[in-house]
Amino acid sequence: MTSFDSSPTLNAWRALLALAVVFVMLATSGWTAIRGHSGDFEPRSKALAAWARDTLDGHKLPKPDAGAAELARFFGSVGAAERDRLADRYPLVVGNLDGAPVSLRYRANRAALADARAVEQKRMVDPRLSADGRQEASRRMHRFESLLDDDRQILAFDPSDTGRVAEVFGDLDRAQRVSVIVPGVDTNVLTFEKTNRKNTAPVGMAESLYEAEHAAAPNVRTAVIAWADYTAPAGLGVDAAIGRLAEEGAVRLSAMVRALPGKSSVELFCHSYGSVVCGVSTHELPPRVSDIAVAGSPGMRVRNAAQLGTKAQVWAMRDKDDWIQDVPYLDVAGLGHGADPVSAAFGARVLSAAGAIGHTGYFEPGTQSLANFAAIGVGAYRTVGCAASDTDCGSGISYASAA
Repeated sequence: MTSFDSSPTLNAWRALLALAVVFVMLATSGWTAIRGHSGDFEPRSKALAAWARDTLDGHKLPKPDAGAAELARFFGSVGAAERDRLADRYPLVVGNLDGAPVSLRYRANRAALADARAVEQKRMVDPRLSADGRQEASRRMHRFESLLDDDRQILAFDPSDTGRVAEVFGDLDRAQRVSVIVPGVDTNVLTFEKTNRKNTAPVGMAESLYEAEHAAAPNVRTAVIAWADYTAPAGLGVDAAIGRLAEEGAVRLSAMVRALPGKSSVELFCHSYGSVVCGVSTHELPPRVSDIAVAGSPGMRVRNAAQLGTKAQVWAMRDKDDWIQDVPYLDVAGLGHGADPVSAAFGARVLSAAGAIGHTGYFEPGTQSLANFAAIGVGAYRTVGCAASDTDCGSGISYASAA
């Protein structure tokens, strides 16, 4: 189903359906879904304010939103000792600066995580909190403790509100190809990784993809980023049906991609609402993005792939048991995310998702969906498995032209 038939009657029915969807969402999730999320609060706002007041050798520090190129020039102009001191003094600033050296961001985010863990340890025994509040503090403390494991490379971290985080698997500085996983609804610092059904969470998705890429092309240097550094909708409320959070996330995603080190190609793997983020971001993404692959997508806020305005190859897949296919593909007064990316009219290259397990099972080892993602990730386009509806989806692209 698409929302682009010109029939006035059909469009009227779709408008009524959209209003019905809004009513159901408000009835089940309440108006809180559209009140928005609180902005940054302590301690990051304090750190940003202190950074703005500070100087180095008599010169003001660069603005955090100065742009990756300017920030890279700044950090390249100061010595290692000064860089380390800034990371240690302002971990919540330096750890989130697109343009700062990757290794410095890892260092800063370790310090920020240690500070955040200490805060939650105190909250765990704070008698002013309810039992539920102390339990949430315990969950957050254990999540931060896990992220502090020695071998973890945290590219971004902010404990504000429900939390944002991004993690790198592989050597980002030396990678020839970088895959970025953009997850969807209910992504936050607590759901960033899971013990049970681990491949439904960003960390498990990234680990699974990284291993599959290495198996597909051992000689290609790859890195995978589990990118949960945006505020995702909480539940299937109105936030999930409109584009506001996707627009905010797209700004962050495009800034991160533009700041990646080296000259690696970049491939985006966008799941569920993450595909809305990717769709909105395309006009700001740099040319190094070679592929955008969406799975279980509710739409990319366009009528067809051409409207994305990107030279990247656009791929789409959907499991036969994915409930997202029952969500109306429409765009009425800002509600809905546009056409179905796996429809023939959309114009994406449609991949097989054989073996995937419903809406959350696209990254399970042994599935055709994961094998296809890995093939795209290493540029082995001739090996992709196409959907029955698009049997030549991998034609016209060669490994050599994209690797």
